[in-house]
Amino acid sequence: MHIPDGFLNTATAAVTWVASAGGVGYGVRRLGRTLEERQVPLMGVTAAFIFAAQMMNFTVAGGTSGHLLGGALAAILLGPWAGMTVLTSVLLVQALVFQDGGLLALGANVFNMAILGVLVAWLAFRLLSRLLGDKDWARAVSAFVAAWLSVMIASLVAAAELALSGASPWGLVIPAMGGVHALIGIGEGLITVGVLAFVRAARPDLLAFPAASSQKGGAA
Repeated sequence: MHIPDGFLNTATAAVTWVASAGGVGYGVRRLGRTLEERQVPLMGVTAAFIFAAQMMNFTVAGGTSGHLLGGALAAILLGPWAGMTVLTSVLLVQALVFQDGGLLALGANVFNMAILGVLVAWLAFRLLSRLLGDKDWARAVSAFVAAWLSVMIASLVAAAELALSGASPWGLVIPAMGGVHALIGIGEGLITVGVLAFVRAARPDLLAFPAASSQKGGAA
């Protein structure tokens, strides 16, 4: 899903840089008001896990790549503002140190993955949790769907940016990115549910949402 340098036109790169700067700046300000001490080590561990997961890339037609995103996991574990900050840090290190993506395209990559990916996942998770209830199975379904949606939305927006820039035809890049990431999203959903289940069993106090068992005394 990383867009390399040279694939976006000047207008698209500039707009996404401005949008990303504003979004991340707002997120950092919100995080400064809400950050708890217990979140700091978890942010580091989450960033390391997402960094490793994103290093597994799959080539996609249209000049980009597919990989796990991690936005849903970060959002559900840490909340949207900490999740956004973690994803932005991961993308910045990848661009500067590993040349995964590029500096000119960094605004688009941050917008797609760190902002849209995290916020879509958080909003979907919260909405589904309210609709389905706070039982553990409902949390798992909500997390899976949120993870899948975050991957799909981020990938389709990236495809639209490539098409708008003339880097790849709409008829090629949209199906290619959407098709590959529909499958990647399933893997992302399963990994997200698995990690959350492990954290909930080992350290439920670290979750950004309360475990169902802690709210209702373990009632199903």
